[in-house]
Amino acid sequence: MRRPATYPGAVASSEEEGGPARDRDPAGVYDPIEVARAFEVHAEDGAYNAHYDRPAVLELLGDVSGKRVLDAACGPGFYSDELLRRGAEVTAFDASRGMLELARTRLGDRARVDRFRLGDWLPYPEQSFDVVVCALAIHYADDRGATFAEFHRMLRPGGAAVVSTTHPTVDWIRKGGSYFDVRRETDVWGTTPPVEIPWWREPLSSLCGAATEAGFLIQRLVEPLPDEEMRERWPEYWEKLHQRPDFLVLRLIRP
Repeated sequence: MRRPATYPGAVASSEEEGGPARDRDPAGVYDPIEVARAFEVHAEDGAYNAHYDRPAVLELLGDVSGKRVLDAACGPGFYSDELLRRGAEVTAFDASRGMLELARTRLGDRARVDRFRLGDWLPYPEQSFDVVVCALAIHYADDRGATFAEFHRMLRPGGAAVVSTTHPTVDWIRKGGSYFDVRRETDVWGTTPPVEIPWWREPLSSLCGAATEAGFLIQRLVEPLPDEEMRERWPEYWEKLHQRPDFLVLRLIRP
């Protein structure tokens, strides 16, 4: 899955502290195929997905030719598709039935696509991957520490995990309260009808601490800039993202 929060024209934020939306499984939100397809259309060539997150994550992944890559919370399969084109051997998983249908259609028999959930134990052998990518999804996991621990377990020594998420300062500005809050929030994706998306907010120290406590070393922390195509097509977003970052990307190494 991929979180739509902060994407222009797609989301209005909600400050609800209670109610059924806060107890909903984020994966279940995307189970209906029409909701998953709406996200697919939005993200395939959208400003924030295709021209902000994706270039930054792919740059940090580096050369993947011949490498065994796990696409964790793969959504409709955009990353898996690109990594296959770059010569990787890809395994992918997502918890959403709708996203899995889209990913399996996109990838066909070129990749194994499973149904699992971030934060759960995953039935892949230890040290079975060279690279893990988790794009705009770690904030869906109820236990980020357990998620990082699984990534660490599945990576070979020297392997890398590349993880992107929204920038915690943006979450703080949008939601208020203390920057250091670790709590579940809800955003509303402006489809018809609107879809409520629960996710976890936490400070940078908490996110990085979960990664290092799992055994990772932080090789790089990137606050990305948008690509030049965004400047041509969405100049107002390009300008805003040159004033403040909306996303961040971690490249983590298993020693």
